[in-house]
Amino acid sequence: MKNEDTCPCKSGKTFGECCGPIISGEKKAETPEALMRARYSSYVTGDVLFLKSSATEEVQAEFDENASKAWSAAAEWHGLEIISTEKGGPKDKEGIVEFRALYTANGEFCNHHEVSKFVRQGKEWKFADGELVGETPTVREEPKIGRNDPCPCGSGKKYKKCCGKDK
Repeated sequence: MKNEDTCPCKSGKTFGECCGPIISGEKKAETPEALMRARYSSYVTGDVLFLKSSATEEVQAEFDENASKAWSAAAEWHGLEIISTEKGGPKDKEGIVEFRALYTANGEFCNHHEVSKFVRQGKEWKFADGELVGETPTVREEPKIGRNDPCPCGSGKKYKKCCGKDK
């Protein structure tokens, strides 16, 4: 990726102004959000060693370079959406970033929704942990009314012949 190309993290900046210098090591991420953006962009560009170096030692110990490279190369990356951030300021020791990474893998569109925790180690932010966020299913509070059940309005008719006939 060239420095003048638009950054894959969808910040609106060029790669050279945004994630490029962080991935290359020219500068450190100033916030957990900046580090999250650079981590996403490292998947897009295939520079997965940055994923290892930008994580805590515990995460590095479990890092699988070959699996990360394979996933990075197999996916078609569509963008990053930062949903929210907490803490992560100059005096904070930790920060939280909730995000969605959008990509296609094996012909299927994927929406990776995660809440990631970052910690400050010395003067650097490091990725510490992430938890996937599942979409909340719709839960019906009342039992479903069948078409042939008595109408709940009390008319004595079947639901399909009364309040349910337009549904």
